[in-house]
Amino acid sequence: MSASVRRHPVRVGVLLWPQGVDWADLRDAAVLADSVGLDSLWTWDHLHAIVGDPGQPIYEGWTTIAAWGALTTRATVGLMVGANTFRNPGLTAKMAVTVDHITAGRAWLGIGGAWFAHEHARHGIDFGSGFGERLDRLDEAVAAQRALFRGEAVTSPEDGAYRFDALRHAPLPVRGPGRLPIMIGGGGEKKTLRTVARYADGWNVGGSLETLRRKVDVLAGYCGEIGREPGEIEFTLFPYCVIRDDQAEARRVLAASLARHGETSAENPGFDMLGPEEVAAEVWRPYLELGFTHLIPDLAGPFDRETIERLPELRRLVAGA
Repeated sequence: MSASVRRHPVRVGVLLWPQGVDWADLRDAAVLADSVGLDSLWTWDHLHAIVGDPGQPIYEGWTTIAAWGALTTRATVGLMVGANTFRNPGLTAKMAVTVDHITAGRAWLGIGGAWFAHEHARHGIDFGSGFGERLDRLDEAVAAQRALFRGEAVTSPEDGAYRFDALRHAPLPVRGPGRLPIMIGGGGEKKTLRTVARYADGWNVGGSLETLRRKVDVLAGYCGEIGREPGEIEFTLFPYCVIRDDQAEARRVLAASLARHGETSAENPGFDMLGPEEVAAEVWRPYLELGFTHLIPDLAGPFDRETIERLPELRRLVAGA
């Protein structure tokens, strides 16, 4: 996979947790990230908090990124990743294209099978019979969304989970028919990675270097089955990242930030990036060799402005290597 790394430029974005913060903090952190030149802005798609007490305040994802899109000028925006179960996939495609027009072509459609049973039960949303069924629905949904972005009419198969009837959408994406990128999250080796190979422009996953090396190989196998180059897919990574000159201070900042949300497991050694930019770059480089060119640090609120402001220097160090 190392030969595919430079098919995509080195990018750095940020994923801002929408739980346990007020709107002003969520808004201002996004505007700051855009103003310092970060490449992408992401948030969750959850209806209850997923770290600590589910009853913590949390904002809805699509309306959040639509608002961000109207407030920013450079960064792409997307969900990391949307819950396919929450919405009819045709409605989701329409929402994505709307955000694409709000942002003059800066939207991603982020999508995944969904996993958090609590929010489904409380809202009365069908969670399916199990993860396998949800992933089958995801595959069908993304196929339909890809066709809708191309301007095609979509009719569901008789045995499908959905009931689209010659569905066609307008307007089309700003960048042209089919040109609204789809980010699929997850690392399931039997179904999710097959869907990534078929339909994704981007793939988001986390884990150790050893784990991700295996998943990249599995994905490459699925791509080979359909005659697609894995390097066509932009690989994205979401570590915790706190940039400080002193590593001990970086660890303290991360621990305090997560503890505020009820999370006590603060570090993933070998994956998280804690310390000055040079240390973060050394953690990233082995993943870069696997093809993970787009770093999207996972930030809990209240948001760490110093890290956001220093992330462009991390990008410069890695891109210039």
